[in-house]
Amino acid sequence: MADTSPSHSYPGGSVPQWQGRLRRKLAPLLGAWPEERVPLRVRTVWRRDHPLGTIEKIVFRSEPGADVPAFLCLPKGAAAPHRVMICLQGHTTGMHLSIGVERDDNHLSLPVEGDRDFGLSCLKNGFAALCLEQRSFGERREQKQEKNAPHGCHDAAMRSLMLGRTLLGERVFDVDRAIDYLTTRSDVDLSRIGVMGNSGGGTVSIYAAALLPRLAFAMPSCSFCTFRDSIMSIYHCADNYVPGLYPVAEMADILGLFAPKPVVIVAGRDDKIFPLRGTRHAFRNLQTIYSASGAPDRCQLVVGKGGHRFYADDAWPVLHKLLGTTRQK
Repeated sequence: MADTSPSHSYPGGSVPQWQGRLRRKLAPLLGAWPEERVPLRVRTVWRRDHPLGTIEKIVFRSEPGADVPAFLCLPKGAAAPHRVMICLQGHTTGMHLSIGVERDDNHLSLPVEGDRDFGLSCLKNGFAALCLEQRSFGERREQKQEKNAPHGCHDAAMRSLMLGRTLLGERVFDVDRAIDYLTTRSDVDLSRIGVMGNSGGGTVSIYAAALLPRLAFAMPSCSFCTFRDSIMSIYHCADNYVPGLYPVAEMADILGLFAPKPVVIVAGRDDKIFPLRGTRHAFRNLQTIYSASGAPDRCQLVVGKGGHRFYADDAWPVLHKLLGTTRQK
């Protein structure tokens, strides 16, 4: 790393021109995407009322062999069309945490630690939510490897590489297909679609923000840091790595592709795998890009007083301020 200087780090000057150059380099590194988009074939598994609104479990097809379970959460008392957040869990037991239910029996409630109940948090804040099951997590876990590895992402990441892809790129593609699904609904404001997630979900949020122009705001948590201080010096799962990326760009450059759109970066003061020192360093570089794009205040860092988790009470007020929205009563 000491002998490598990322060739497409922001050099100053025109942000849009630089973004175009980097985006053209970044997209191929995440691997090939399907050339043709198959029909979504959306089906409903169940739908029920909730004190905060309604929750519907759906499944849609991303590509052949890859169906995506998701929870669609609509806030009670909020008028359509809704602003909506695509919510992504990281290395947890799955998307079920987003609505506080058991993974294998969605009728049973489950306490959720670390503010990872993203779907319910969105409803409390007046947002609709689409909570996706990411590849190799939860209901899409690599079940043959459950007894051999703490996370099924390793096998999935290695197989993706053999196919000329990356698991990270495939997950970003699923977010893009989720947006395709949202475009079929009349109750969604397509100009107000955001993405959020913690840890591995935050990582996908960053790359999705960089590459998917239909996203309008982002709130990645416990995932934004310099490569030097995090995934190149601390053990991380294989799904964090993109072959050939560091000679091209640093993390701040990748999220800089989202400028000047609003972004709230959430970090933990005591996060051991995305150290705050590296996060602050990367954030200063990101601020340079946002300032050059004429939007220095649309890039905010929130630091919670704890470890590797989400911090709802700290993060949501900052996002509301950036978007000019208010929390529901």
